[in-house]
Amino acid sequence: MSKEEMFKELSDAIISCKKDVVIAAVNKAKGQGIAPAEIIEKGLAAGMNAVGIMFERGKLFLPHVMMAAGAMQEGVNVLEADMPKEAASKKLGIIVNGTVEGDVHDIGKSIVSTMLQSAGFEVHDIGRDVPLQNFIDKAKETNAQMIGLSALMTTTLAGQKDVIEMLKEQGMRDKVKVMVGGAPATQNWADKIGADCYAENASEAVAKAKELLL
Repeated sequence: MSKEEMFKELSDAIISCKKDVVIAAVNKAKGQGIAPAEIIEKGLAAGMNAVGIMFERGKLFLPHVMMAAGAMQEGVNVLEADMPKEAASKKLGIIVNGTVEGDVHDIGKSIVSTMLQSAGFEVHDIGRDVPLQNFIDKAKETNAQMIGLSALMTTTLAGQKDVIEMLKEQGMRDKVKVMVGGAPATQNWADKIGADCYAENASEAVAKAKELLL
């Protein structure tokens, strides 16, 4: 079986929303010597992205999405258990990640958190519809070097700008990098509000985090 076929099998397993199917596919990919990061990025996350698209088009419902996300987490857990302890304990940096207040979209943000974690960052995912001050409080509490702000609606996009302004007011802007993302966000928007970077997808989020924090 080629790598591409294996990635498709992993992606299809996530779309099936069945944990046992996902775990079997992950173990099969591991047996073929595929790296954990590739299994997550090109297999599981690709499947989760497909689930997100189907959900937005009304072809899948929220319970399916939650089951797929749970199945993906189980798959990631299998891979984490397999990673060397030293690699697991040596964190590249600390990141607080969440979806801003007023926005209940969770899928893209959760994929980003999972990908950052699997890349070696310590990630504190504080969920969706998060009050803006909570991002700053959590960053203080964990000594985070970066805050990830997701917004999937144009109406909640301003929350990203507000957090940056609040960081300035509270004398923390120079201590914390800010990454923004989500469907309505763009590089222009990130430049306009003074964010440190914009990521279009999970892979880009990992690359940009490494660029800024390492």
